[in-house]
Amino acid sequence: MLQRTRETPAGIDVVKAIGTVSKSDYETVVEPLVEDARREGRRLRVLCEIGPEFRSFTPAAGWEDLKIAPSAMRLCEGCAVVSDARWIRGTTRLTRFVMPCPVHVFSTRERDEALQWLVSLPESPGIAHRLLTDSRVLVVEVQHPLRTQDFDALAATADNWLRTHDALAGVVIHTREFPGWENIGSLIRHARFIRDHRRKVERIALAADGKVAALVPQLANHFVHADVRRFAYDELDDALAWATGPETQRPGEAR
Repeated sequence: MLQRTRETPAGIDVVKAIGTVSKSDYETVVEPLVEDARREGRRLRVLCEIGPEFRSFTPAAGWEDLKIAPSAMRLCEGCAVVSDARWIRGTTRLTRFVMPCPVHVFSTRERDEALQWLVSLPESPGIAHRLLTDSRVLVVEVQHPLRTQDFDALAATADNWLRTHDALAGVVIHTREFPGWENIGSLIRHARFIRDHRRKVERIALAADGKVAALVPQLANHFVHADVRRFAYDELDDALAWATGPETQRPGEAR
């Protein structure tokens, strides 16, 4: 069975596996947890406890996990797996790199550390972005390691604009130092964002310090239809002006 509790004051959701876990456990514990988070507009920080009382998953439970996990993990800010079972720890370590949120493994005696890790996760996104509708430029401020949900939010803004416009006049990426990706899942989501939008951006400006200059040729390779230019971090206004382009070069409205 699965038991659900809520840790306070941290606001951590705890799901504990005991005995044999069945499909009905997912239906009565996991699915309501996900639906509650969606309804309340909050993201999840989950501690999964799989202790010595756990025996096995039924085949139907395993199938239910495969169905629910993708949508549930996209709502997560982090997941801590607490277990001493070797196969649980090994499987989690192998799969965590493709998860859309950070996943860490802890032993049962490290339960307090697992809670502290969940509490310490940043609440702010890895990027902040804004769409300048007058100039048709998307400005992306990179501050922390990039997460899957950052690209989901970025894609939502870009796609909403592209429903009624042919393209973005420009994208300006503003960062002093590129912090990288949170995990492999974030990198994969980044690649998918590039794939879906590479033909819909006219210009890309990278306003960054010298350490990030190496990204320019990579951007040029991926966004084959866009002009790419680098500016200094403090030259954001110049980058915005260039990305906007002359009036005659702005993309037109979709017919």
